Amino acid sequence: MLLNCHTYYSFCYGTLSIEELSTLVKKAGHQSFALTDINNTSACLKTLRLHAKNEMPEGLKPVIGVDFRNGVQQQYIVLAINNQGFQEINLHLSKHLHENLKFNDIAPSFTNAFVIYPYHKYKGQALQANEYIGVSPKELSRLSFSPVKLQTHKLVALHSVSFGGKAHHNAHRLLRAIDNNTLLSKLSIQEQGHADECMIHKEDLIRAFRDYPHIINNTEYILNNCEVKFDFGKLSYKNKKYFSGSRSSDMDLLRSECENGLKYRYNTIPTEVKSRITKELDVIDKMNFASYFLINWDITSYARRNNFFYVGRGSGANSLVAYLLRITDVDPVKLDLYFERFINEFRTNAPDFDIDFSWTDRDDITKYIFDTYKHEHTALLGAYSTFQHDAVTRELGKVFGLPPAEIDKLQSLKNFEQADHIGKLVLKYSKLIHGFPSHMSIHSSGIIISEEPVCAYTGTFMPPKGYPTTQFSMLEAEDIGLYKFDILSQRGLGKIKDTLGIIQSNAAAHPDKKINIDIHRVEPFMQDEKVKKLLREGKTIGCFYVESPAMRMLLAKLKADDYLRLVAASSIIRPGVAKSGMMREYIVRFRNENLRTQARKKLPELYDILAETYGVMVYQEDVIKVAHLFAGLSLAEADYLRRGMSWKYKQRNEFYRVKDNFFANCAEKKYPPLLIEEIWKQIESFANFAFSKGHSASYAVESYQALYLKAYFPLEYMVATLNNGGGFYRKELYIHEARMHGAEIKMPCINNSTALCTIHGKTIFLGLGMISELEQQSIVDILDEKERNGPYLNLLDFTKRVYLPIEQMRLLIRAGSFDFTGKNKKELLWEIHALINPQYKKVKMKELFDIAPKKWKLPKLNGNIFDAAFEEIELLGFSLCSPFDLLRDGIPTRLTSAELPSYIGKTINITGYLITIKHAITSKGDRMHFGTFIDIEGRWIDTVHFPPSAKQFPFTGPGCYLLKGKVSSEYDFISLEVDEMKRLAVIDREKLIES
Repeated sequence: MLLNCHTYYSFCYGTLSIEELSTLVKKAGHQSFALTDINNTSACLKTLRLHAKNEMPEGLKPVIGVDFRNGVQQQYIVLAINNQGFQEINLHLSKHLHENLKFNDIAPSFTNAFVIYPYHKYKGQALQANEYIGVSPKELSRLSFSPVKLQTHKLVALHSVSFGGKAHHNAHRLLRAIDNNTLLSKLSIQEQGHADECMIHKEDLIRAFRDYPHIINNTEYILNNCEVKFDFGKLSYKNKKYFSGSRSSDMDLLRSECENGLKYRYNTIPTEVKSRITKELDVIDKMNFASYFLINWDITSYARRNNFFYVGRGSGANSLVAYLLRITDVDPVKLDLYFERFINEFRTNAPDFDIDFSWTDRDDITKYIFDTYKHEHTALLGAYSTFQHDAVTRELGKVFGLPPAEIDKLQSLKNFEQADHIGKLVLKYSKLIHGFPSHMSIHSSGIIISEEPVCAYTGTFMPPKGYPTTQFSMLEAEDIGLYKFDILSQRGLGKIKDTLGIIQSNAAAHPDKKINIDIHRVEPFMQDEKVKKLLREGKTIGCFYVESPAMRMLLAKLKADDYLRLVAASSIIRPGVAKSGMMREYIVRFRNENLRTQARKKLPELYDILAETYGVMVYQEDVIKVAHLFAGLSLAEADYLRRGMSWKYKQRNEFYRVKDNFFANCAEKKYPPLLIEEIWKQIESFANFAFSKGHSASYAVESYQALYLKAYFPLEYMVATLNNGGGFYRKELYIHEARMHGAEIKMPCINNSTALCTIHGKTIFLGLGMISELEQQSIVDILDEKERNGPYLNLLDFTKRVYLPIEQMRLLIRAGSFDFTGKNKKELLWEIHALINPQYKKVKMKELFDIAPKKWKLPKLNGNIFDAAFEEIELLGFSLCSPFDLLRDGIPTRLTSAELPSYIGKTINITGYLITIKHAITSKGDRMHFGTFIDIEGRWIDTVHFPPSAKQFPFTGPGCYLLKGKVSSEYDFISLEVDEMKRLAVIDREKLIES
């Protein structure tokens, strides 16, 4: 008989999970309760699923609705009588959240919902048949003297439940203080719930209303007459049902487009392709997924029409239909991709497509989806931001008034008992609040397109992106049968697209090369010797997914110069695979035939299942294969096990049932217990982090596209890389890489640069946008004027045509943007101060007559390389000269990386410029590092810093280091095991100025 229950999805107010709330309700003797979170429906579907799956206390019936409030001030509660009522509630809630409107004192007219006004908010208006007045036990004394008591058929018991006891009430007050950004001592009474908003036993509630039995009867009437139902069963499919109007027409269109795709993809159609396409289409038809495929096809077709680059990946790349529809560029037949990973008759969820677009095109794609499939049926997928330990400790510390230094100590405190009284309270409640949802955010990529209006399932909010967003996450969406379309963005595709355009504009530099490249015909790239050489030698800087130090190391150890090895490398580089030991095991078996033979003899059943990967689990499909063929789970159970490695699914009873079946089946097959445990640990440690093979294959395709462009057009590719924000490394390294390929690098120029970097022949001009503190409007004004009236002649001409403040002019001069005038920067700085009054205000006026400038006779003002270098560091963040040129005492040793193979096993000294550091923790908990440097010739030095060295000789900042250590080689990858190192001093700029 509870009409107003909150979970912690009443953000920064409630403190109970759905499970905790339902358990408390049952213990208090109630048979039903109304879930009414504040302006939120996040918990509704999960609550209904738990009830439908019999995972709620037996005999307990949930009713769903919303507690409509302005801030914490309750206006009215609305409970859904049926599904139509739930939709009405969601529409009302969404309208106010989208437009940031306050809720009126009087609710709108609901047809399929009950409205309950709190007693203290009731204004005496005439009530409709479905409207009631809620009276709390503490308000009964006032009711006895009010005419409202005469409306006996309109009164209900209204007791709010927001927390589970004293500790939870304290947590509630702390959450309210966090939400109001105030000290707990200054939190107003009006901003917090009453202390009695905890669970009340049914008998106590009945006893409180013993003089008003009709109130209890009315309350029970409402709860008994509310029931919202959804189908949470197998293949409960709620996405847009038909793409073209009917199931049969969808399948006809799908078959027709597959026929077109066969002509596009194959000169001669292999027999296995024909049988595979028949099989896939039959399963798609049987499971009614044609619309899902066609919508993805429609999205990618729109992208191609608009020259938007994309990569279709995820398990969707396992589908031949997806390949023929050009959703993906991966041939699953050629790669022997496991179709059952993507879709099978036993799988309970829909196929999974992830489509990456360039970061510059994604917003256009999103707009197309909403415009085409209509806002009423389309929404971004929400996500929950949760309180995490460090963040909530900091917030609670602020609420208690602790200074930042004290909070820092608490965050790093390992022993709870070392804290003082306040510190213990902070840590106690940070542990309680940890994991609570704090607010709604947006899923990184998910969009849902539903057959019914989105508001049939959820309220929506309007984030800054400007599109309706669900109040539930991916997990609840899947539960109800709403399967997302993943529309992602990345910069790698922007690099490829921009490179093709830059090649065309710089065509004069390549008279002997083919510049019209079909970038989607990847097969020739895979056979190209220059591309293979880049892979073998790890010269992959700037190339998608293969440029990191770890990937360069892996490529070298695998001698990866073919597609299949690159696909494998793309998966085993993932942290979960490396953590499980599978990456190293794969490498050693690949390089050692004897170890492969031993592995086959030791466990032939497992080796035969995973023959392609030498008996090692590398891909997500391998989990399914092992679970199905080794442990005897059904395909549905095996796929659930793969997905179940996510913590979100591990919380569910279904996961533990599948886990139990895994161990029981293996025991029945007489496998040794230690072997079963070992295989389970391998699955558990890496399954949630490994890629599907199709996903890895899609990434490898994009890597090949990038590698081909770098192999034949390295300068254009580096310009595109810089213009798309770089990649794994700092921009400085990509400029260095361009120089290594013969480029001449110039500072930003007002005549040759745009906001982005440009290339003319082999000369690269850095973009004006790279100059620190140069305002965007200044860049726009410079470029617009140049577009209208041509290049600038000199500084005087510029000042007549573009009106910039003196500070902006100084930045341009110091950055070398006027070097084309032939004057040095010191002369130009004197000249600009003579031309522009520092107090000048931006007023654009055309002079009637040109006034000849005054001529100034200046002494000779000379600059030097060091002046320029320090200016560049200040304005760009790095210098265009070699970092070794700035060393105060010169280069201590001239040994190069190319000479290291001659010193394997020996201790050497070498000078390196630090590029990047990767920190790691050993199994004993000690810190160690992996470093990446470049030598005096600009080539890689890869270093390993074991715990003793890491502790005694830590990194002390960016710059050049003298490294001492032993040269080692493992499977053709050379590294330096550092024993000692020190950062080398650079020239002192102040002393340079004084001299």
